[in-house]
Amino acid sequence: MRLRRRAAKDAELLVLQHENAVLRRQLSGTVRYEPADRLWFAALSSLIPRRRWARVFPVTPATLLAWHRRLIARTWDSSKRRSRPGRPPTAGAVKALVLRPAEENPRRGCRRIQGELVRPGHSIGATTVWEILTAAGIEPAPRRGGPTWRGFLTAQAKGVIACDFVHIDLVDLRRVYALVFLEHGTRRLHVAAVTAHPTGAWTVQETRNLAVEPGVRVNSPRFLLRDWDAKNTEPFDTVFAADGIEVVRTAPRAPRMNAHCERVIGTLRREVLDHLLIRNETHARQVLDADARHYNRHRPHQARGQLPPLVQEHPGSASDPTVHRVRRTRVLSGVINEYRYAS
Repeated sequence: MRLRRRAAKDAELLVLQHENAVLRRQLSGTVRYEPADRLWFAALSSLIPRRRWARVFPVTPATLLAWHRRLIARTWDSSKRRSRPGRPPTAGAVKALVLRPAEENPRRGCRRIQGELVRPGHSIGATTVWEILTAAGIEPAPRRGGPTWRGFLTAQAKGVIACDFVHIDLVDLRRVYALVFLEHGTRRLHVAAVTAHPTGAWTVQETRNLAVEPGVRVNSPRFLLRDWDAKNTEPFDTVFAADGIEVVRTAPRAPRMNAHCERVIGTLRREVLDHLLIRNETHARQVLDADARHYNRHRPHQARGQLPPLVQEHPGSASDPTVHRVRRTRVLSGVINEYRYAS
């Protein structure tokens, strides 16, 4: 009898200690018992007399019974088991393969997408393709919207060339102007000429000189994008119209309509012009030509997968930096640095 009383007293101390541990774990908010806490209290409940439960136990006997019923229900519940009967779910990688051609080709239906997946070896049914597209909120091909602005502009970029003027402030506070062209498809930069007094006749003549200059080949564009600058006169448009190029003028005070050309002008300023003192027109032309060569042959572009405009693909394999020495080429006295492996 005395041994039983001592065991009950030890059980009460264990209950109180565990209750303090639970309270210290959750100082703020509602006290929540973990499954291990419930198991511990249930095991100690048989060692404590019923008349002392109210003073020692933090829960009632009804709570213990409720915990037991919930445990039994969870044991026999098969709704959340991993091994469900029936058809296994489609893998996430397969869903991604279905969604990609549907987003990139809005005119393709379920069976066409299924055929594209069968070719690389993914045997998937047309009904499964339809279910995946429906769950992703993609409507059938005839009712899908047209291409996005990004896709439309990317498809049209190869036929667009843009032009604009960039001004350069010299050391003696004079200002000169440079006429630049940018091919949207390749991001290739052309510097036509530099002058302190740009006029309509000068713009027309330099545009003609650029078209016949040796070593300069402009891809056949369909559209020329320009602003409403007074120097871009009607004869300027006639030069391009003679080659079957349609001139598209941006809206007044809307630089975002010629965003690519505005951005390349900003690149010229941030990377070169803001870090040099330009003496005269000749010096300005030399600086712009050097920067244009770096821009077209070495500078990576995000829109082309980090490829320069005149480079078609990345090198096949990288050289070992422990064997081959990296060589630096200083452009414009170190304002720009180019890096390549020494041959």
